[in-house]
Amino acid sequence: MKISSSIVGSRLKEYSTTATWRQTTNYAAALNDMNPCYFDDTGGKKIMAPPMFTVALTWPIMENLNEFLASPYPREVLHTIVHYMEHIEFFQPVLPGDRLKIQGEVAAVLPRTSGTLFVVKFTATDAAGKLVFTEHFGSLFRGVGCDSSAGTENIPNLQRVETEGRPVWEAPVNISAAAPYIYDGCTNIVFPIHTSPQFAAAVGLPGIIYQGTATLAHAARELVNREGDSNPERLKVIAGRFTGMVLPGSTIRVQLLKRSVNGKDQDLFFRVLNEQGQEAISSGYAKLG
Repeated sequence: MKISSSIVGSRLKEYSTTATWRQTTNYAAALNDMNPCYFDDTGGKKIMAPPMFTVALTWPIMENLNEFLASPYPREVLHTIVHYMEHIEFFQPVLPGDRLKIQGEVAAVLPRTSGTLFVVKFTATDAAGKLVFTEHFGSLFRGVGCDSSAGTENIPNLQRVETEGRPVWEAPVNISAAAPYIYDGCTNIVFPIHTSPQFAAAVGLPGIIYQGTATLAHAARELVNREGDSNPERLKVIAGRFTGMVLPGSTIRVQLLKRSVNGKDQDLFFRVLNEQGQEAISSGYAKLG
């Protein structure tokens, strides 16, 4: 079975959804991100979703990709998917009650040593047609080939930053044994390698693993709180590659490697190490405005 590069440019069926306060607060709580921006609605204040909540809005599409994309590939091929990379650009925060339309398009099909990188670009707009966010969701089809490469120019370039010496700062984050189940239940981002030891063993994993988007969300929290004055609206871009496993009952380390300041804008280069010292997220990049 090979994936044809001719699928690049294919549009997915449009998806409509409404964000609720329960979804947005649950997402923040699943990550122990108690920023008042996500919870404090006293005095008529408007709460907002954490920036990374966007992945919970697009997951129903990726989870049921065969229902949104007309393709000749059997559903079994979709079971080979592992999350490879994320790049999200934020234009306005998601608020509870927002009605969103999400349009997807196949952006790239690229060969990799262990399979095929399949990138979908999502564009979300609000009820007024204004842009809310774009997301490049990169999946690796393990053991599945492709006939040729297409769409390289359509995807953001994630640059690896090499630094000498100590990071600018490092933040340890404990990932409890219950964390994958809490994230699963609070976000509806459901995949059995995160919650079924039997399934994880069947696909060759040492045990269940923590969700990559949750690991990235922890990094986003630390970057916003430490570099962005705890104001999530300052986060304009976050991106990274998922290159290592995080096991429940361990401690990860979010490291800021480099900071470039240009007026009010900051370019932040980071990584996340798992307890074994391996890069769970590499080529991490965030932009604050």
